[in-house]
Amino acid sequence: MMDNFKEDIVSSRSTLLPNILYVISWIFVVIFGLYALLMLQVLFVAFSVSSLLITALSAAAAVLLFLLKDNLKVEYEYTFTNGSLDFAKVLRGARRKELGSMNVANVAACGHVAHDSFRRFLSMKDVEKKNWFLNRDGNLFYFYYVKENRKHMIIIEPSEEMVGMITRYVQAGVYQG
Repeated sequence: MMDNFKEDIVSSRSTLLPNILYVISWIFVVIFGLYALLMLQVLFVAFSVSSLLITALSAAAAVLLFLLKDNLKVEYEYTFTNGSLDFAKVLRGARRKELGSMNVANVAACGHVAHDSFRRFLSMKDVEKKNWFLNRDGNLFYFYYVKENRKHMIIIEPSEEMVGMITRYVQAGVYQG
């Protein structure tokens, strides 16, 4: 028997703004870091609470920007293997964060976001929605399922080939078109 395997990596189509923001964040990391070091020297010469507060805020801003800058360069990775779909978020092409896994045979409904069924499930009360896509104008696909009495919806951006594989593994009547 032949395995059905497909891996999709989704990148943002417009990279200009994220790249500019990434460079700006690095510039501010350096500025805030240097400013915090200079203020630390001032603290040793003439201690004051306001100088301590400014030093702490500058250092915190540098560290926070350093930790969050990788979120500006994100890709999503979808891996489909014989009915199992794995989701991952790739930060700056270096760090991979697992988002989850699902067996598509267990979903209650799935289909393209452009279909009317998507709006029906989206308008339901208490649906926890996970947007794991980058391009709003892309070929968006949704999965609706109930797990532990909680309603969930995942929206992804797979290729048409992956959608074809998914529709072969879902139960009859689940694919909404």
